[in-house]
Amino acid sequence: MYSKTPDILPFPAPFQSEALTQAELEVLKEKTLYILDEIGVHFPSTKALKIFSDHGAQVDMEAEIVCIPPDLVIKAMSTAPRVFVLGGREERFDLLLDGSCSYLSTDGTGVHVIDPETREKRSSCKEDVAMMARVCDALPLVSFYWPMVSAKDYGQTASLHQCHASLTNTLKHVRGGTTMHPRLARYVVDMATVVAGSAEVRVHRPPICANICTITPLSHDKHGIESALVYAEAGIPISFMAMPTMGSTAPATPLGALVLGDAEVISAMTLIQLAFPGTPVFHAVFTSLMDPRTGGYISEVPTSSYMMAKQLAHAWNVPCLGGARVSGDSPEIGWQSGYEVGLGAAMTAMAGGDICGLMGLVGSATTLYPEEMILDHDAYYHVYEMLSSNRLDQIDSALDVIKVVGQRGHFLAQKHTREHIRDFRLSPLLRQKGDTGKPRDPREIAIEKFKQIEASHNPQPLPSEKLKELDQIIEAAEQEAKKIYGN
Repeated sequence: MYSKTPDILPFPAPFQSEALTQAELEVLKEKTLYILDEIGVHFPSTKALKIFSDHGAQVDMEAEIVCIPPDLVIKAMSTAPRVFVLGGREERFDLLLDGSCSYLSTDGTGVHVIDPETREKRSSCKEDVAMMARVCDALPLVSFYWPMVSAKDYGQTASLHQCHASLTNTLKHVRGGTTMHPRLARYVVDMATVVAGSAEVRVHRPPICANICTITPLSHDKHGIESALVYAEAGIPISFMAMPTMGSTAPATPLGALVLGDAEVISAMTLIQLAFPGTPVFHAVFTSLMDPRTGGYISEVPTSSYMMAKQLAHAWNVPCLGGARVSGDSPEIGWQSGYEVGLGAAMTAMAGGDICGLMGLVGSATTLYPEEMILDHDAYYHVYEMLSSNRLDQIDSALDVIKVVGQRGHFLAQKHTREHIRDFRLSPLLRQKGDTGKPRDPREIAIEKFKQIEASHNPQPLPSEKLKELDQIIEAAEQEAKKIYGN
């Protein structure tokens, strides 16, 4: 028997707050074009360098530096679609990136797990990826699944196994592609094709997207950019993510870091559009700060950087992965992790970010606490309800009951009260009492809830013939990896 996956609940985006004017956005775009034209970006890929050269960019083959003229950038970016679909296994899980709402997801990809049974910290494995996919499948505010931890038990092919475990354990869209050897990236495309049912469906309703990180400052990873070309040829949407750290890998000013990251992202998007015009791409710049006391990493930047990054993405007329931070600095569960996730969820929707992942991990996205998933989802619900409470169609019935009760009365016995008092979701984690009558710790309740979902929720599996095909793809990928890495 399998469990029914609940419909997803996208966040309404009623406010669309802005930190920059249109004129200021045009200035930032001009600065990005200046960097791309006058300073250039490092592309350590002969394939990428040839594509740029063939389209008239200035290419230094020895230094692997590309300077891209503004008109070439603008021409290439004009072919990138503003609206596209991230497909689920069923159409009710499709995510339309058109700016009308925000989709929130898990964070990824950590390397440690607090074991739900032993409570000991250990390295993550493929079964953890599958376990979290099943749990997230049951949570309606998780719109798509970003593998939360790494399949470290599979070494060089970990990313392939993360994709496999995700696609076989949730009906939702999966972040399945990442940086890997381009010969292995083709097996990710094969898995997406099997799940979609055909190459045509894979293009129109891709069941996976890919994420490729840049190397700040102003560089790309050879395998990352060549994997991206493999994904683009197959029509798989790609987010390019820059993570400039102010003071170390980026200028120590928010706008300086933002423009640097934007140049990295736009250079990669330009390459993809030159090679495969119309490929779905989305923009992601997450500015962080170097701790001036220790040199450590601080993801919480006390500026409107995330909001500005969203605006800049939309100024380039592409969707945004962002609007808020994607990870928290808290080393463990506590008040800090709570406010980081709650504030991040609110910021994503209020900024109008198309998608963002910030649920379930602590320690700058390195460690998974299973109960954090439940706690974060509950925090998401509070934000969702805050943004969904402006229903004008309820006013008239409220006025009717106010007229009936009049002055100095009460509403306890009114039918209107009985009909609407249950509209308010009371958190299952709060105000709960134990056998002694004392309040229970929400964290204790959360781990119980996690275990209950993990034990009982079994999403509808893929047909057996597709599961067999996926197993064969993974086996073939493992053989290919042995040829590449010699082990």
